[in-house]
Amino acid sequence: MKTKDLEKQKVVCYGEVLWDIFPTKTKPGGAPMNVAYHLQKFGVESHMISRVGNDEAGKKLLNLLNDWNIPTSSCQIDEAHETGKVEAIAGANDEMTYVIHESAAWDYIATDPAYDELVADADAFVFGSLVNRNETSRDTLYRLLEKASYKVFDINLRAPFYSVETIEYLLEKCNLLKLNKAELELIITWFWDQTGTEEESVRFIQKEFKIDEVIVTKGSEGATYYTLSESYSYPAFKVTVKDTVGSGDSFLAAFLAKKVQNETPEMGMIYATALGAFVASHEGACPSYNMAQLMDFQLQRQSIL
Repeated sequence: MKTKDLEKQKVVCYGEVLWDIFPTKTKPGGAPMNVAYHLQKFGVESHMISRVGNDEAGKKLLNLLNDWNIPTSSCQIDEAHETGKVEAIAGANDEMTYVIHESAAWDYIATDPAYDELVADADAFVFGSLVNRNETSRDTLYRLLEKASYKVFDINLRAPFYSVETIEYLLEKCNLLKLNKAELELIITWFWDQTGTEEESVRFIQKEFKIDEVIVTKGSEGATYYTLSESYSYPAFKVTVKDTVGSGDSFLAAFLAKKVQNETPEMGMIYATALGAFVASHEGACPSYNMAQLMDFQLQRQSIL
């Protein structure tokens, strides 16, 4: 990962931008865009490579990105496909299920030589698995992975839009893997014929795919960050959950922001846990807030841990 002492840190996020449609309202979403939004809140220069339709929904997303000071020059406009939409449905224990509309504009992100330089110059490049469901966006991602110096795989498995072969390829490319407990339990069955503890499973994945860093988020059980030789665990903050949409994305953004700003892993975990809880206590993935509000929230929750 690059470090820039005298310049603002830069992170490029790649993949889906869309609208999450809730029973009562519609919110902006897409895991990579959620990460970009929160990175910008932490003072990181964030860029979004994606594609929207030439429709009202797409124009609103581009306007939002501009409002958030996220450049839209890398967001393509598609004349043939609509802006992405996801229907979010609340289930048991406040967990959300998703109906992800297919053949969306973000499925057709085309290659552009300008992206090569943007990604090569960034401190980190964030991507997920969902954008690989269409070969056009997948091919563009694979090209950019060869340009990036520090690759962050926010796995975000969304059935049926992944394959073992694609996940295996992406695991081999990443430097930092972020996944939740259920995803860890699933993917370990693909590659390991044994049953182990969380740490044993993580260590196997690190060795098998040569991954230096892994983050496992565990909802109310907190989260753990693994390097090759150490692990850092932090408990979850207790909140009244509105929904869990984007909570993991915000966790990653806060951790990554602190990492590219050369803060300690402990500091990264504290901020990540706080922001994940803050987002879960609000509706939607990108609630309005500033750092002072997040600090107040963090101090209040730490006092009752």
